[in-house]
Amino acid sequence: MHTFRLALAQINTIVGDLNGNTKKITSYIEKARKLKADLIAFPELAITGYPPEDLVFKPQFIQDNINQLNSIIKASSNITAIVGFIDSKEGIYNAAAIISNGKLVGIYHKIYLPNYGVFDEMRYFNPGDTASVYTINGTNIGVNICEDIWYKNGPTAAQAADGAEVIVNINGSPFHAGKGIARENMLSVRAHDNNIFVAYLNMVGGQDELVFDGNSMIFNPQGSLILKASQFEEEMRVIDLNIPSEPAEQIY
Repeated sequence: MHTFRLALAQINTIVGDLNGNTKKITSYIEKARKLKADLIAFPELAITGYPPEDLVFKPQFIQDNINQLNSIIKASSNITAIVGFIDSKEGIYNAAAIISNGKLVGIYHKIYLPNYGVFDEMRYFNPGDTASVYTINGTNIGVNICEDIWYKNGPTAAQAADGAEVIVNINGSPFHAGKGIARENMLSVRAHDNNIFVAYLNMVGGQDELVFDGNSMIFNPQGSLILKASQFEEEMRVIDLNIPSEPAEQIY
């Protein structure tokens, strides 16, 4: 049995404000480091803001977002961070960087690209095809992005089968009436069916007609809700997870 201290930063980012978003990310990394978090997670496409839409077609914008990621990597001493950004290796991807102690240790590419309602991700991104597991301070962590966790036999199941003990799912998920209950029910099932902790992190704020409600949550391997963040408010929540499957103690 060991303890893993997880920080979820449900921040309000601004589309296109790469400098401002990066400053916010690095400031929260510092806060989490002071609280001795093992890992801090940020929302989907946190560096660029969500959704970046046709900014994705500007090569300089893509390069600038990668430059900002490099500056965040330099700020990651003595902590691990999961940061949403746009990756451009052999295609354009909605990606999550796994950075730790000043190094880029992995990149996850979103596999399921939503293309309905307000979403048009197939216009901008290539789908990923790999769901890796990373060992962070003795805990096996699977990282995936938004839509990926809605699929029963998707990346979460694959990562759990590969030994993941905690899934960190980063989101840019807009609010609509009734969505909170649907999310909660689905996440509870994912955690229970795969016998893992599931940490769901969502952004807050607004972009054009979209409003992002935060409402980040963590479920234990029994499918019970053990942390629920505020709705529509920027905040960081920190929790100690006892691995495996002991009740968690909320510390902040």
